[in-house]
Amino acid sequence: VVKFPKWAFDKFVYAKRTLGTQMKATGEVMAIGTSFEQAMMKAVRSIELGVDSMNLKKLEKLSDEELMKKLEEVDDERSFQVYEALKRGVTVEKLHEMTMIDEWFLNKLLNMVNLEKWLADGELTEEKYLTAKNYGYLDSTIERMSGQKCPMHKQAVYKMVDTCAGEFKAETPYFYSTFDEENEAKQFIERTDKGKKKVIVFGSGPIRIGQGIEFDYCSVHCVWTLKELGYEAVICNNNPETVSTDFDTGDRLYFDPLTKEDVESIIATEQPYGVVVQFGGQTAIKLVKHLSDMGVRILGTQADSVDAAEDRERFDEILEKCGIPRPQGHTVMTTEEAVAAAEDLGYPVLMRPSYVLGGQNMIIAHSEKDIVEYMEIITRTMIENPVLIDKYMMGTEVEVDAICDGKDFLIPGIMEHIERAGVHSGDSISVYPAQTLSERIKNTIVDYTKKLALELKVVGLVNIQYVVYNHEVYVIEVNPRSSRTVPYISKVTGIPMVDIATKLMFGATLKELGYESGLYPAADYVAVKVPVFSFEKLHDVDTMLGPEMKSTGECLGIAHTFEDALLKGLVAAGFDLKKEGGVFITVRDTDKQEIIAIADKFSQMGFELYATAGTAGVLNRNMIATNHVNRVSEPEPNAINLLESGKIHYVISTSEKGRLPARDSVKMRRKSVERSICSLTAIDTARALANVLQTGRTIDDVELIDITKI
Repeated sequence: VVKFPKWAFDKFVYAKRTLGTQMKATGEVMAIGTSFEQAMMKAVRSIELGVDSMNLKKLEKLSDEELMKKLEEVDDERSFQVYEALKRGVTVEKLHEMTMIDEWFLNKLLNMVNLEKWLADGELTEEKYLTAKNYGYLDSTIERMSGQKCPMHKQAVYKMVDTCAGEFKAETPYFYSTFDEENEAKQFIERTDKGKKKVIVFGSGPIRIGQGIEFDYCSVHCVWTLKELGYEAVICNNNPETVSTDFDTGDRLYFDPLTKEDVESIIATEQPYGVVVQFGGQTAIKLVKHLSDMGVRILGTQADSVDAAEDRERFDEILEKCGIPRPQGHTVMTTEEAVAAAEDLGYPVLMRPSYVLGGQNMIIAHSEKDIVEYMEIITRTMIENPVLIDKYMMGTEVEVDAICDGKDFLIPGIMEHIERAGVHSGDSISVYPAQTLSERIKNTIVDYTKKLALELKVVGLVNIQYVVYNHEVYVIEVNPRSSRTVPYISKVTGIPMVDIATKLMFGATLKELGYESGLYPAADYVAVKVPVFSFEKLHDVDTMLGPEMKSTGECLGIAHTFEDALLKGLVAAGFDLKKEGGVFITVRDTDKQEIIAIADKFSQMGFELYATAGTAGVLNRNMIATNHVNRVSEPEPNAINLLESGKIHYVISTSEKGRLPARDSVKMRRKSVERSICSLTAIDTARALANVLQTGRTIDDVELIDITKI
């Protein structure tokens, strides 16, 4: 068994990747095989690094000297670096001396290196093919490494995991794939056959930023409903931390990578009535087209609808047909095209690769320099999909999770984000019911949601994000699957969204289940979802919020008023809401007018204000007494000394730039993290915090109430 950690360094390009005594992984996968080599290969496929073997392309480009230097310190790519060194002929003894990794492991990796050399040398025989399969290699990998077609195709069989270590006979329906002759899963299915139809639910793989435990919540609720409906629920996932991979959650559990070829063998063994992919995040959605092409019945929204929502041109056609506006945008492949597109749209622009989850590799570009830097990062991470460039609209972001049966639709609630568009939805403070939207805007959102759900032929869940800009509603994106807000909105509205969505996949209608079409009546309480970050664990990461998701968790605050709900949420998320002390403010030019009213509130509450030259000038001219502080790069005493002095309790810092650890604003925000100072990087969050502090209420003033009786 191999447990392999999942790190978030793909999101944090400039983070320090070194590993030490402080945990940096966001999740993990587990892989089971009949040998170390087989389990290791499965783990590497499961971790979703875009590789199917131990070969990392970027390491192949390093000189021997650079590679040996990398091996001197420990980072997240260490096992791949060791593998590359073995490929280059560095001895096991030398590597053991350098890394202190046990020779047993190094020899196992060397077996894999030797196998790959053998595959590349001469004819691909059945013997070579079967040896490679036993080492856990996919057919596609074998063909690529040998440059030849496989002489045969060996289907994986499944072995049962003995949960009692051979002490006594234990039959647990918990399987892993291997390449023996006997298929224990098939025997188990035949022995325990109750004549029920089988449904496979694909899980969401390792927990990482953007795709967390929320999707496991959905998978597990789906399994419970399937059992209630009289189906056999089969789970396929590879994350040992989840409830879905408890071997008593589903009727059977397959602990295997979620790749096309791995999944084919499960389908062949189970012969299911259908499969559910909409609860496994992007990991499961990626399998939709392949499963559909294999002739497997996709339950709920079909593969074509998923493609229509993710393919820019097809989606634009749907919006055109429905008469729904979206921010103007272009699709580009090169830096030159990107610069031209941005000039056409006008800065600032939002840039992202197509097909992403968690806003990975997304930025707001304010100048040509930003675009060039961004395109360099994209090409460095070898993303081959085109890059989307949209006009950035700084409006109110609104999110909707809806359920559709193909004719009727239900919106449990409209969620409004406190931070304006441009901050990733997973990092925004989300409020239900929406607080500032007019009835006209709400009706427009309901109308657009209905049109999109029906046009995309959604059966089950759909997540739609809107931006309200100059009193108009624009669509930002549509995801025809469950989203990370489903558990939140299910809990605060009392509507079991996953349960309903699963029943709709089997032909039930919303009317039959007792729900009217449209927007569900809003609750008379307020629920606020507040993100939680782990910046203290990740060195050199800029804490500035933007379109790329950075939070690793969330908290919920529920109360009768918005301010009390936000107070609860902020305290739960770890904010130390002090009523006095210093506030340090440094904001970009575009925020200077808005910061005046917020600074005034802090001043009236008795806080001492400090600011850098530009911001201090604006505040003092508006009769708000503010102390001037030097920037980080200016002579001491400067902002860093101020933060170290213990006088500051809140930092409000926004900047157009970020990311690079060398920049003043990034250094200053990092210092506030190290000193555990509450740091706010969006004007809207600062305003909300000031309003909460102004009420004068503390957590002691808030009463406990039974949520079921609200």
